[in-house]
Amino acid sequence: MSGDGALPLGRDEFVARLRSEGEQRYHDRHPFHVAMHEGRLSRDEIRTWVANRYYYQTRIPIKDAIILSKSDDPDFRRSWIRRIRDHDGDTPGEGGLALWLRLAEGVGLDPEEVASCRSVLPGVHFACDAYVDLVRERSLVEAVASSLTEFFAPDLMSKRVEAWERHYPWVRSEVLAYFRERVVRARRDSGEALDFVLTHATTRELQLRCEAALIRKTEILWHLLDCVARAHSR
Repeated sequence: MSGDGALPLGRDEFVARLRSEGEQRYHDRHPFHVAMHEGRLSRDEIRTWVANRYYYQTRIPIKDAIILSKSDDPDFRRSWIRRIRDHDGDTPGEGGLALWLRLAEGVGLDPEEVASCRSVLPGVHFACDAYVDLVRERSLVEAVASSLTEFFAPDLMSKRVEAWERHYPWVRSEVLAYFRERVVRARRDSGEALDFVLTHATTRELQLRCEAALIRKTEILWHLLDCVARAHSR
């Protein structure tokens, strides 16, 4: 990676590059994800995805806590800490993790077993832990840039709710609440993260590093689906 001596991209061009890289590599293009939205997954495949994806969900507040620890700016920390509350809730039984466990129960899994993460595939462990390592090892602006996959989450979540209600009627609509909530929150979160990256990636080198962090995040999400698909010989 080399951006030494190069002028930084303009705002619009930088945003366009980030969006282009994310769109081309986002996990909605993965064959397992395509099959999910086309209604071609079995109940066991849905359950495997829900159980394994929960481990990724548990890593999100951890990586957000690491991001908080990298910032000396109280305003930034006050804003970013909301993401941890969104996932952990302010009290037990609230927040995104609790909603995901309700989804798990809704697809026929034991939520306590899912919460234990005992059945998580080794490759999924590796991929999700790699995301935490990525955030830990990179600079603050790169760590924030890695979260910009949320650019694409609102549309994906809306499509997922529609697809599940159409193709998997055995899953009660009310347990899809996690997906519905992320439509609004991901749009807000990605906008805030993008503003931060645009403000602080002030050199071509930093812009390239932010782009690389986003690409690495898409690879991690893709690998998670690779592992789940292989578990069912897809």
